[in-house]
Amino acid sequence: MTIHWCGTGLSAIPGLRRLIDSGHDVTVWNRTVAKAKETVGDIAKDIRAFDIESLGAVLAKDDVVISMLPGDWHVPLAELCISKGANFVSSSYIAPEMKALDDAAREAGVTCVNEVGLDPGIDHLMAHALIADYKASPAYDVSNTISFISYCGGVPKHPNPFRYKFSWSPLGVLKALRSPSRSIRDHAPLDVARPWDAISSYVAPLPAPESFEVYPNRDSIPFMEDYKFDPDWTVKEFVRGTLRLNGWAEAWGSVFEEIETLSGPEGDARLKEMSDQFWAENAYDEGEPDRVILCVGLKAEKDGQEVWHKTYAMDAWGDDRGTAMARLVSIPVSLAVEAVLNRQIPAGVHAAPSDPALFTTWLAEIDKLAQHLQVVDHLS
Repeated sequence: MTIHWCGTGLSAIPGLRRLIDSGHDVTVWNRTVAKAKETVGDIAKDIRAFDIESLGAVLAKDDVVISMLPGDWHVPLAELCISKGANFVSSSYIAPEMKALDDAAREAGVTCVNEVGLDPGIDHLMAHALIADYKASPAYDVSNTISFISYCGGVPKHPNPFRYKFSWSPLGVLKALRSPSRSIRDHAPLDVARPWDAISSYVAPLPAPESFEVYPNRDSIPFMEDYKFDPDWTVKEFVRGTLRLNGWAEAWGSVFEEIETLSGPEGDARLKEMSDQFWAENAYDEGEPDRVILCVGLKAEKDGQEVWHKTYAMDAWGDDRGTAMARLVSIPVSLAVEAVLNRQIPAGVHAAPSDPALFTTWLAEIDKLAQHLQVVDHLS
């Protein structure tokens, strides 16, 4: 079985190198062969120029294709895998078009695993672990009131005036600021048109508690089903969101004001100009450490009193192994690839696993990637 790793951008390298170092048969595909040789040429024996026809010509049954390419490639590559009886792995969110491939994947005996990076990915593992822990605890009662939070952010280890730095083109971050979100707050859906309309403060339970600015992103509500929330639970809060350094909203105030005015092709052109400017002014310097914070918490209350409350708190930063972001995105992808090779994930379209045997093992590996990772019991 051959692993076909497509894309060697900055967030891909540690996981790719881990698979090659572990002795797997890996073919590396990249749109620019020279760039791939710069990053893994010292250990990769087979590096090829990516195009889907060339990949399809050599793809065999039970192979695994990993897409670390832009998102519009994921579904075509998954469709190719299904047609060839091969498997597919991506760190990205499951798009509706990907979800629609579930029946075809099952019929073909093909596993398509998505959402196995950092966020989405590690956050899912932590959520599954917390919910399994809570359900097995003496405090569990279907009538308890439940609150769930998941906040993740990549920030500079050494803060700058802009309160943010970029590892790659800022355009994706700017486009995300134009996206609405949906979550649950105070027992009711909260619909927000723009992130800055719902910024709040969150104190992360790190060894030295630290306050951050947070806001909901995307639509959190479907993840209640993914995390196996009982339909009979009373949910007070459920939010998956983004974490930023304190002072971020103030530093970006003029950015928010301008984004509000942008629309159509002219707006897209202006976003590109802003992206180029931010890249010139606020890109990471060579060797400068980044930082990733991820906190996932679950709280149960009975008659207004907390009866169960735990939070996974992770803090990681760049070191001699490279950036924290690259480690935490790509190494979980490599763990998913090995799980597929070992047939530990069934056929069909899936997100990060809820199987305790897998999330326990994966979280133990992720513990090695972060400088700090612990489960905080707020009631102990």
